[in-house]
Amino acid sequence: MYFSLIPDIQYDTKPISYPFSEADFTIAKNFFRRFRIDDDMFGYATYYNKYSVNDGVKIETIADQFYGSPFYDWVIILTNNYINPLFSFPLDNYTLDKVVEDKYGLDSDGVNKAYSQIHHYETIETKSGRILDGLNILALKGGLIVDKNFYDSPFTYWDGSQDVTVAGNTVSRPVYCYEHETIENEKKREIYILKKAFFGEFVEEFKTKNLYSRSKGFISKRLKKTGV
Repeated sequence: MYFSLIPDIQYDTKPISYPFSEADFTIAKNFFRRFRIDDDMFGYATYYNKYSVNDGVKIETIADQFYGSPFYDWVIILTNNYINPLFSFPLDNYTLDKVVEDKYGLDSDGVNKAYSQIHHYETIETKSGRILDGLNILALKGGLIVDKNFYDSPFTYWDGSQDVTVAGNTVSRPVYCYEHETIENEKKREIYILKKAFFGEFVEEFKTKNLYSRSKGFISKRLKKTGV
């Protein structure tokens, strides 16, 4: 359905050597007309519901569940601003393992680097030990990306009464490539689903914005001519 809504463009294919003859024209889909949702729109709960994608569920299945047809998968693709749905949508565990292992390959010992290679280091949430208003004061926020020098060096923080120095490897940890890729894949599970009340209007707007207005090269609302 998506491709049927994309307008056509007629472009000429010219010979690359003299003498030049009249161009032959080829018609193709105009994928340069990209329909993009304003990022600010994702802040409005009025329009969207958040949905967590279970392992192995496909976009077409979700489209069928919410919009009554798997052919409306493009609505989910557009409302989530996916450039390449193949890599923007969460992979199932089997596919993820294969993709990640192929991506990193083997090290000199024959172990896949997805499991043996450190992707980055990140901090571990560390409390100071000082209680203020019933709360243990935070000395170091967790999840911050740091370098190996931080991991290997002493870390000093104020506990409310004195400086405390600990080893960097007690307040940070290595994140291996496989773990990193798994975390990134999990982030993709939360997607936006346009509420059914706005679905029809969205589809009609998409159709309208994919019609040409009269300008240079205009042939019809569905076809425009250009040169190469």
